[in-house]
Amino acid sequence: MLWMKALHIIFVVCWFAGLFYLPRIFVYYAATDDPETRRTLALMARKLYRFVTPFMYILAALGVGLFSMNPDYYLQAPWFWLKMTAMAFLVVYHIQCGRYVRIINEHRDDHSHVFYRFFNEVPVLFLFAMVILVVVKPF
Repeated sequence: MLWMKALHIIFVVCWFAGLFYLPRIFVYYAATDDPETRRTLALMARKLYRFVTPFMYILAALGVGLFSMNPDYYLQAPWFWLKMTAMAFLVVYHIQCGRYVRIINEHRDDHSHVFYRFFNEVPVLFLFAMVILVVVKPF
């Protein structure tokens, strides 16, 4: 179980690294008018999204494995349900990042760098909430 928990945490860190950096690439893309820089950033975004997406699936599989070791405990724990809700929102966020990657690579993006700066903060808020829920278990 400890190996599974350690791997789960490692893949959470890897996935969040992508969720933190990918929208930062969007900010840089929206802030520049140079076509060559935009092409490079669009390529970086596409490659990063493809790289980090498997981490999401692996950490989810490891999470299911951890859940299966003590389902009765998790099913009655309010903090767990809040964490799962936060995880669902982050999956939607990840999918939205993929949509932005697609429209950037199709040169159809019309969002400002300010929009992406706010969008970039979303995973930080969820990370704080999820760590507090898992470690402190306030509910």
